[in-house]
Amino acid sequence: MSRWAWAEVDPSAIEHNVATLRSVVAPSALWAVVKADGYGHGAVTAARAAVAGGADGLCVALVQEGVALRDAGLTVPILVLSPQPPEQMAAAVAAGLTLTVHSEAGVAALEAVGAHQHPVHLKVDTGMHRVGAATVDAVQVAARIVASPATRLDGVFTHLAVADDPEDPFTDVQLGRFDDLLALLRMDGIEPPLVHTANSAAAIAHPRARRGMVRAGIAIYGISPGPALDGEVARLGLRPAMSLHARVTHVKRVQAGEGISYGLRHTFARDTTVATVPIGYADGVPRRLHEVGGAVLIGGARRRITGVVTMDQLMADCGDDSVQVGDGVVLLGEQGGQVITAADWADALGTIAYEVVCGISARVERRLTTPGAG
Repeated sequence: MSRWAWAEVDPSAIEHNVATLRSVVAPSALWAVVKADGYGHGAVTAARAAVAGGADGLCVALVQEGVALRDAGLTVPILVLSPQPPEQMAAAVAAGLTLTVHSEAGVAALEAVGAHQHPVHLKVDTGMHRVGAATVDAVQVAARIVASPATRLDGVFTHLAVADDPEDPFTDVQLGRFDDLLALLRMDGIEPPLVHTANSAAAIAHPRARRGMVRAGIAIYGISPGPALDGEVARLGLRPAMSLHARVTHVKRVQAGEGISYGLRHTFARDTTVATVPIGYADGVPRRLHEVGGAVLIGGARRRITGVVTMDQLMADCGDDSVQVGDGVVLLGEQGGQVITAADWADALGTIAYEVVCGISARVERRLTTPGAG
């Protein structure tokens, strides 16, 4: 059973984007980040497409995300990027997930479930101050990992706070701190097989950050990591992998002076045609999109969202144009040569495109498509 609101996901775009990025960062390996249900695109779909495009491994945020990929038949290495509760260690070991460790407690948790030489990556905080071993403690934690029969140190990594701004010098500060740590580890005879610092932004804009592997997330979905990198993403030919669609369910003429939607916050200055679209904030369309000039595409033209976006529906001002029930609506994507992107929403709302695509809720059906299909 389907509704008149859905998202279209193009796995071939993800495959293309991964292959393109892999060629850019070569000889570094590329691990595709498919956490948060593949940034809203569908984790299994994204993972399979990424592997088809040449991804050497996958990254998730939660043990259950990794287990779901294993259950779907993905056999490549899967790194859980965030520290996990001790009670999830047994499931992680059983699924063969590579775990992130940032303290000796993480090693102890694996020892407690009888792990043997289980692969882990040491996360180091070089200045973002979210999670990770402080650089002054990281050597001791690494030594504990190496000494324990439960763990095997397969990697050391950090996360860059401002890589999406190529002009910000703090990326070089973080990389310098990381290099200093690696030198200390080498002095203790510790040289992990994988060293990584680069997210999508750093993989594109900071060659020094690429190291042995990169963690490519938002870019594999064809979305720029930030405005400063829009031109480079376009130059590389990365393609958006998801679009958001609906159909008009109701059309009516509204007279000048009438208000619309909850609170009647918008009053029409002229007679106009209003089209109702069956998608709302419960689906991931921000309630205040109407306040910031948000629009949809109907009949190949931009139609201003009018009135507050409601839980399940929104209304669009179509002026004097002819609109029919069943007409196609594009909220994100292209129609008639007009384009609305996740970045357009993000810029208007003062947020980032990541939040836009991750916010498309599970009740919006994801339909797999290919270029030119349908």
